[in-house]
Amino acid sequence: MDKIQKTDHFYLIDGSGYIFRAYYALPPLTRKSDGLPTGAVSGFCSMLFKLLEDSKSEQNLQKPSHFAVIFDSARKTFRNDIYSDYKANRSEAPDDLAPQFEYIRKSVLAFNLPSVDLPNYEADDLIATYVEKILKKGAKVTIVSSDKDLMQLYKKGVRIFDPMKNKFISEEDIFTKFGVDAAKVIDVQSLAGDSSDNVPGVPGIGVKTAAELINKYGTLEKLLKSASEIKQNKRRETLIENKDKALVSKKLVTLMKDVPTNRDLTEFRLKEIDKDKLYTFLREMEFNRLLSSVISAYGEPKLKDISDKIKASEKHQPINNKNYHLISNPDQIDEWIKEAEEVGEVAVDTETNSLDPHQADLIGVSLCSKIGKACYIPIGHKSSKCIKKDIVIKKLKPLLEDPSVKKIGQNIKFDFIVLYKQGITISSMEDTMLMSYVLDAGKNRHNMDILSEIHLGHKTISFKEIVGTGKKEINFSDVEVDKAKDYAAEDADITFRLYKKFIKNLKLEKMVNIYEIFEKPLIKILAFMEMEGIEVDSKFLKSLSSKFEKKIKNLEKEVFKISKKEFNIASPKQLGEIIYNDLKIAGLKKTKKGSFATSASVLEDLAFKGHKFPQIVLDWRQVSKLKNTYSDSLPEHINPATKRVHTSFLLAATTTGRLASSDPNLQNIPIKSEDGKDIRKAFAAKKDHLLISADYNQIEMRILADLADVKELKKAFKNNEDIHSLTASQIFNIDIKKVNQDHRRKAKAINFGIIYGISQYGLAKQINVSNYEAEEFLNAYFGKFPEIKVYMDSTIKFCRKSGYVNNIFGRRSHFNGINDKNFNVRNFQERAAINAPIQGSASEIMRLAMIRLDKKLLEQKNIKSKMLLQIHDELIFEVPKKDEKMMIKLIKEEMTSVAQSDYHSFSTPLTVDVNVGDNWGMLH
Repeated sequence: MDKIQKTDHFYLIDGSGYIFRAYYALPPLTRKSDGLPTGAVSGFCSMLFKLLEDSKSEQNLQKPSHFAVIFDSARKTFRNDIYSDYKANRSEAPDDLAPQFEYIRKSVLAFNLPSVDLPNYEADDLIATYVEKILKKGAKVTIVSSDKDLMQLYKKGVRIFDPMKNKFISEEDIFTKFGVDAAKVIDVQSLAGDSSDNVPGVPGIGVKTAAELINKYGTLEKLLKSASEIKQNKRRETLIENKDKALVSKKLVTLMKDVPTNRDLTEFRLKEIDKDKLYTFLREMEFNRLLSSVISAYGEPKLKDISDKIKASEKHQPINNKNYHLISNPDQIDEWIKEAEEVGEVAVDTETNSLDPHQADLIGVSLCSKIGKACYIPIGHKSSKCIKKDIVIKKLKPLLEDPSVKKIGQNIKFDFIVLYKQGITISSMEDTMLMSYVLDAGKNRHNMDILSEIHLGHKTISFKEIVGTGKKEINFSDVEVDKAKDYAAEDADITFRLYKKFIKNLKLEKMVNIYEIFEKPLIKILAFMEMEGIEVDSKFLKSLSSKFEKKIKNLEKEVFKISKKEFNIASPKQLGEIIYNDLKIAGLKKTKKGSFATSASVLEDLAFKGHKFPQIVLDWRQVSKLKNTYSDSLPEHINPATKRVHTSFLLAATTTGRLASSDPNLQNIPIKSEDGKDIRKAFAAKKDHLLISADYNQIEMRILADLADVKELKKAFKNNEDIHSLTASQIFNIDIKKVNQDHRRKAKAINFGIIYGISQYGLAKQINVSNYEAEEFLNAYFGKFPEIKVYMDSTIKFCRKSGYVNNIFGRRSHFNGINDKNFNVRNFQERAAINAPIQGSASEIMRLAMIRLDKKLLEQKNIKSKMLLQIHDELIFEVPKKDEKMMIKLIKEEMTSVAQSDYHSFSTPLTVDVNVGDNWGMLH
């Protein structure tokens, strides 16, 4: 038997911690062949590989001789027998993570490592038990985890490595976190409790106070024994009253060191990598980039047949910095300009000192016109190697404005804005982010780091690697130019490579028109809209925050009056206790994780039944959100130079082609509530101007009528009939003249619900009827409009087979989970697939309208009006008062004429509602 030696060194990996770090660190990647979610598996494998490789660089006595990955077995453990609410507030694993657990465990075996778990015990208990066994053998151990609970195991012979911070935990780190040494961590945790694990602790005592008490009395037991001697009344009373909670908490936080383990220490001996097993697994998971790194570390695999040889020969051109150049002399720029002009295309990337293009200063520019060859021109670094900005701008301006040379960027809208402020208006733009979006909307994210890994098998230098994180983060202007060169030139090189790949794929997939017609023109239009911004009244917002604060306080008083005690309304646990235990206004309802159900849908159900309390809580939540998200935070987004808010429009953020906005997000301001309308009032026209809102009227219903060829609806739209009254007359089988408001309200809910694939349960809740009645309404609806049911069924069928749906214009939206084994995932994807062609077509119409209007505004030099915002189906313009009538006529003509475009002729007319006012609130 393999005996344990004193020179042995065990690495014990907190596998469960690794899983969640990997899941939340990476985007939702999927396996292309079958749509299996693989983001967490990919991240887990990469972290494990990195750890194995990094551990090799340790000095001899610190190198691992043994290695084991420890997992939690299940949610319920012996601690739930001690305290039933232990970890009760932990949510279930996300739907796209659950199927990955099996493959994560397979990955450990693929790396030829032991995987350990044991029912009824947590990974931490297994680690604690193995640590004791290892120390008894005289060997050393390194725990690899970011979990603070494992700090109690720190002592001589035990190291803790935090993979999140990439550092070993020291005694100082433990003291900084808990205020005590490692031996007393358990006592501090027992007093302070842990909200994430639902460990109760002693109410009112945090880590700081707990440390102070433990340092004075030594242990929890001695403190509780002497509690009556404590001078502070409140502290003394809470300790005496909650003695049992403290002792229970100690049982919960203390890691077991005598778990009946089922694996012997000798089984953890580190073995050589089985290349065939590992490479086969990585190839099956389609982790091509990681496979390349692993092969570099462990050597070429054994090629079993000719097909393997072919796969091995299909390598990307190598990506390295050997041919990345730092420009130190202005004359050198001319050579790169000449090459770009000869080739007719150049990848351009700007480096700045801010992620906000409206406030950013230019720090450098990188160029690439040939794969593997790129340069960086430093401008604003705090270094003597920089070239004066005015010289660089003067040299680059003719090239970047030359329409015969393509300028390629990754999210080039950012670079356009940055360079426009320097007097350069880039022409002939190409964007790899948008190319990827057209090809793969819904499959993956479209930032350069992700695209490089997916399409080039290359992990790029990350921005964080260059500037650092947290307190150590520096500005890009402080980065050494040689270091900046590698990062910036790589960006240009990768962008150029992606362009070459995507331009071919767009042709192969017959998606060139979508990219050329609907994406590229929007780059410049949105850039100018962002630069224009919109005026926001900060004084009005301040008064609104005061108004909201008073409203929140009054709502709190109403809540506490009914509950007969004060509590934290924002706490689901405390709110649940009031609803289910104190007021008893509902039968006990819990979430999957076992905690009280207090979601908006639950409260809405109770409010429908006539209970006053849940409605007040809903009102409190709504006003609190408006205050925190808008009236308090919007003033922070006002640009000090322009005194206006400049939102960023996101072209590649949705699956359907609809635009999104961020910093600030203006898409989600409530429109139906008076408080939401008040927020909109803060957005105002500048002096001597008005705001004009142009909103497509029921555009998605019109598209559904066209898409599904619904004859009754098309006829109604052509005759300008009230579509909801028509629907009500059809499904309730009554004359349209006898339709009342209740009939119309229910019909309207069905009409709009159908667009989003509403279920009978969703409809029942929305219009407050039984599930049976809702089902009857839907059956009647499909009976009168059978074309809609045919459209829905055929759309789902097509998506199941193809993995995507098309909108009217040909844009694809991918749905990787349409065939998922999980019903909830599959059901959600089906509803999204039904909606995507409708919403996507509406967004395309809006894009065409924006392109037409922009062209008209540019053609007519006498018009000084500006397009400011695009919010869902609405456009907002800032117009001189004298031009009001002319602009209303122009806007209506251009937006409605899109119905008869060169790309699709609609069988239902488009109509536009136009409103005018001094502020956005007046427009609704």
